[in-house]
Amino acid sequence: MKNVVWTGTWVAERLGVELVGDERLSDLLGLALRRNPRRAHLLVSNVLGKHVPQSPSVVYGHGFALGRRVRELLGAEDAGAAVVLGYAETATGLGHCVADGVGLAPYLHSTRRPVPGVDTAGGFEESHSHATSHLLLPENPALLAGAGPLVLVDDEFSTGNTVLNTIRDLHARYPRDRYVVVALVDMRSAADLGRLAEFATEIGARVDLVTAARGTVNLPEGVLEKGQALVAEHETTEATRTTEATENTKTTENTKNTKNTEPADSRPGHPGAARVELGWPRGLPDGGRHGFTPGQRIRLDAALPAMAARVAEALPEGARRVLVLGFEELMYAPLRLARELEQVVSAEVRYSTTTRSPVLALDDPGYAIRTRLVFPAHDDPDDGPGERYAYNVAGAGFDAVVAVVDSAADTPALHAPDGLLARLAEHTPSVLLAVVPSYVPARPSTERPSMLPEPLRGPAFSSYAPDEVGWLLQDLSDVTLEAPTEEREEAIQSGGAHYAESLPVEYQPSPQYQELFQTALGTSAARIAQAVGAVTELVLAERSPHPVLVSLARAGTPVGVLMRRWAQHRHGLDLPHYAVSIVRGRGIDANALRWLAAHHDPADVVFVDGWTGKGAITRELTEAIREFESAEGVTGFDPEIAVLADPGSCVRTYGTREDFLIPSACLNSTVSGLISRTVLRSDLVGEYDFHGAKFYRELAGSDVSVDFLDAVAAHFPDVADAACAQAKELLATDRTPTWEGWAAVERISEEYEIHDVNLVKPGVGETTRVLLRRVPWKILARAGAGTDLDHVRLLAQQRGVPVEEVDELPYTCVGLIHPKYTRGATGADGKAVTV
Repeated sequence: MKNVVWTGTWVAERLGVELVGDERLSDLLGLALRRNPRRAHLLVSNVLGKHVPQSPSVVYGHGFALGRRVRELLGAEDAGAAVVLGYAETATGLGHCVADGVGLAPYLHSTRRPVPGVDTAGGFEESHSHATSHLLLPENPALLAGAGPLVLVDDEFSTGNTVLNTIRDLHARYPRDRYVVVALVDMRSAADLGRLAEFATEIGARVDLVTAARGTVNLPEGVLEKGQALVAEHETTEATRTTEATENTKTTENTKNTKNTEPADSRPGHPGAARVELGWPRGLPDGGRHGFTPGQRIRLDAALPAMAARVAEALPEGARRVLVLGFEELMYAPLRLARELEQVVSAEVRYSTTTRSPVLALDDPGYAIRTRLVFPAHDDPDDGPGERYAYNVAGAGFDAVVAVVDSAADTPALHAPDGLLARLAEHTPSVLLAVVPSYVPARPSTERPSMLPEPLRGPAFSSYAPDEVGWLLQDLSDVTLEAPTEEREEAIQSGGAHYAESLPVEYQPSPQYQELFQTALGTSAARIAQAVGAVTELVLAERSPHPVLVSLARAGTPVGVLMRRWAQHRHGLDLPHYAVSIVRGRGIDANALRWLAAHHDPADVVFVDGWTGKGAITRELTEAIREFESAEGVTGFDPEIAVLADPGSCVRTYGTREDFLIPSACLNSTVSGLISRTVLRSDLVGEYDFHGAKFYRELAGSDVSVDFLDAVAAHFPDVADAACAQAKELLATDRTPTWEGWAAVERISEEYEIHDVNLVKPGVGETTRVLLRRVPWKILARAGAGTDLDHVRLLAQQRGVPVEEVDELPYTCVGLIHPKYTRGATGADGKAVTV
């Protein structure tokens, strides 16, 4: 509801200041007086969430809408290459929201907090601010070095000095063709209007401006001196009022202390704030101080409902009005938490943050800053101790205040008798404290660790027996990595996030699908057993009499276990078997190769996978081994993969080149030892760590991993002669790869106007993965394909994806991922993802 009295009236009448511009300007802005020798007035935003408590949905919505306008301005391709930079402290949260609106842009904000061990990538001055030095501290120095557009976000665009200083500094280091300046309001004077265009011409780049409203402030002569006099006059009155209020508070506290009560936190001087354990995801940055990627936003989105539920549970019963109070530069995490809380509680939720900015408070409806809480800095700032402020909190009738700080600010000063928590407790019956772990980038180690950890084994990690496989992985089971399928697909296809940075939500099969899996297993178990026998015999004959089986996790792992069982059944061999991670576009886990080279002869290592599609992983492995051996000086690894089925004609070592149903492709973790797909992300996997994965212990009731192995192995005696005969026939055959599958994929990609071979997934196994994990567009099925495709047809029906029969298809089926993906576009009929 619009205020009856504009919150800039008091300043306008006394200083002769005039705010002119768009009709919305007075809704967006009020005026106050600042204690600053450079500028008398302060434009106080009603939608920024800094000085004025506001609905978190309103705050987030304004920033997100600006980001969407930037996306429209740039176009999808340039938006996908953009980087967003926000300004500390006021616009750190706004910049985050703009980055969300742009879609998949990584985000960085400037900071006034130096971080030991993190190199500065730039800096600049903010001429009108009380605290001028801005630092840029990206964890990844390459973040600002790209050629895509740079989007700079501030709360207001007034003289343009701050933006020009920033662009000048960064353009000298990382020149680019385009910049976009974003602000809630454009408040340039007539004299400043042409400066941006002149500057753009000077540096030879395009500079656009996107704002929510346009206006200007007309300032009469002598306004600075008049403003300073007004501040001095009213601060004297305020100081007297504050002293009286403090004495009254002490008397009240003495009365309270006569009661035999214990504070919720037993530290001396603590006012009784109750801690709320958020369960913040391990390794997730608290904001954009060192960079915040689209993949990290996906992780935050997935974790927010549980965190908000914990806050909601801690709120006092019957609370009608709740404030979530952020902390200086920590604006985005509290905002997202407040916005989520707003969805789950009946109370009115408001959001604002504390600030360094000194502003005069006056209790007048025509003045933007009605009240001010003053408390000492509590994060050991680099520029020394000083006052900090929370505006418009006192007297606002909040039944509870949730103070959200980072762990660097959870200090004795926060809990002191004159600290923030104590000051809040004077004005609300309930104070909650939520602490977000301060993210500090890991310092690069100059020395490689002398020893890598031993492989993980079941039952502690996976449902396989400990002797069946050793996982050269690290356990990330306690980390929330799952993200909605649509968001993962949008992030992956735009290049904003790699598919290995998050996990799809595990598909839970319906009873009908489980029955179909069991039927398929019964039909194909003997066929699989024969292929297992044939490929194992090839390995023993051609590769090594004592091979070390190394499965590519996770699809290769059941096959590796079966090959190990065949060698034991047929030849009495007890072969070592490990599972390692390989990630398309990033190669094989180099630390896993180091471990293997330290414990086995590389020449004995045989890499194992389930099947080939178009051969992308085959090529990936070849290149990764070449790079590893060149860098490490280790030789002997053979990148040739051994697979059950090679329908793409990509390898020499296989059991068959028929494209048939391998039931282990029908399910995810529940047929692969309850292990997730592997994860590779810099905030979780260090330079000398194994790649990560999760063990889904909670899915044990649906696990058929060992059932699958036992069902296939039970046919070994029956197929032994046929498998050995098939191996002899293959040994006498020219098995040179023809890469027929790759050629077919390229043809399909162009024929269906996809123009990206990564979105074409050939073969029964890959098609199944598309339906389970990605956003399918359509399925191509070979005309006359039979029961091998029953499960594909069922999944396609469940997801509303058309199945198109095609003559002369070299595969039984091909899955097409939705090209040029947009949120909600899952199938030809536009049905949303339901898996």
